[in-house]
Amino acid sequence: MKPRVIQTAKVCSVAFSPDGKTLATGLVDYTVRLWRVADGKLLRTLEGHAGPVYSVAFSPDGQTLASGSWGNAVVLWRAADGALLRVLEGHTDLVRSVAFSPDGQTLASGSWDNTVRLWRVADGALLRVLEGHTGWVRSVDFSPDGQTLAPGSADNTIRLWRATDGALLHILEGHMDAVLGVAFSPDGQTLASGSMDRTVRLWQAADGHLLRVLEGHTDAVWSVAFSPDGQTLASGADDSTVRLWWVADGTFLCTLGGHTGPVTSVAFSPDGQTLASGAWDGTIQLWKVG
Repeated sequence: MKPRVIQTAKVCSVAFSPDGKTLATGLVDYTVRLWRVADGKLLRTLEGHAGPVYSVAFSPDGQTLASGSWGNAVVLWRAADGALLRVLEGHTDLVRSVAFSPDGQTLASGSWDNTVRLWRVADGALLRVLEGHTGWVRSVDFSPDGQTLAPGSADNTIRLWRATDGALLHILEGHMDAVLGVAFSPDGQTLASGSMDRTVRLWQAADGHLLRVLEGHTDAVWSVAFSPDGQTLASGADDSTVRLWWVADGTFLCTLGGHTGPVTSVAFSPDGQTLASGAWDGTIQLWKVG
């Protein structure tokens, strides 16, 4: 299997637009770049961050793009033309992850200041600060129903918070090193996590019960993503590979080995036909997986 390759700067994050036509990338050159998926053409470059852009996410309606960076701020952009909408300030260290709630009204940001902040997208108001992690927060994801927020942290845990009021629901323990990537399955029943301990773990989202441990990567696992049908999980790692797993029983399916540097981010297209992987080798690779 050979991917389509887009050459760019070192990649920290990739995200498909809801219609699957555009791919956003957060890059170490301080920019966000938008690419046309059909042919890999660069559509626009968004500038304004004061450091590497570690995370990008589209709102569910596709109209807004959020990015988090070294400069401690979250930036909201208008996706259609790249106009800067607002800057959300409050974190006291770099912002490592951003995620929209399913209704698009709330944005979560995870930071090296050990907190998660929830923002109202309409006006940028700070709604809530979630404190409790004793290490930096590398990743955040909302459950599909928007009721639960899962941050992964350098304290080796994932904490499940009730998004509506910030109540702590469960602490998921088991990883032997920092949790780098988290993702809810499309049905909200399973949570996947990747870690510096080289494993991927699948958890029962309702109560935090550990379902299985997926082993095979030979270095830190930076990113995990479920296919839209929830049957396949992709993981990207420091070992320069992407691995695909069968979610039902944890069976290893195949290795996608086109990168020559750490794979920092993976994302499935909304139709499940394409997997995007971004890496520190300065490439985005688009794999036909459907």
